[in-house]
Amino acid sequence: MGKELPKKGKKRPAGCITEEEARELQHVWCCTRTPEIDKCIGFEDTREFHWSVEELQQYLKYVKKKSKKQGIDNPGIRMYFGAYPESKCKNKKGYSTIFLAPTGAPAGEMGKGGDSAPNNYGIEPYNHGNSGNPPVIY
Repeated sequence: MGKELPKKGKKRPAGCITEEEARELQHVWCCTRTPEIDKCIGFEDTREFHWSVEELQQYLKYVKKKSKKQGIDNPGIRMYFGAYPESKCKNKKGYSTIFLAPTGAPAGEMGKGGDSAPNNYGIEPYNHGNSGNPPVIY
């Protein structure tokens, strides 16, 4: 589902949700997903990830700049779930992660924007945030 962009001068982006909605989303995830995931993998997995605003702004600026050089006027970001190989985790557990993947295609190409924009494999995805162990509950 597409989100409307805020109008100039509007401070609150259209995609913002209330604290109550965020708590409900986290609660439903924890009740319907985490017990099965944790049971399957044998430990409490992480389910929240943190980057500073500065880190995210730097990455978004990088994506905008590289996209513009590629002729992409309106790049996007798609977020993917992932999991580290046990061999790459300091405690050998293979915790979950998410990574940000740039999207977009040059003007005139199919699927150039919105939810159906193709992944832009010409720009590196972003990872290596921090997560709580145990997870920080919203």
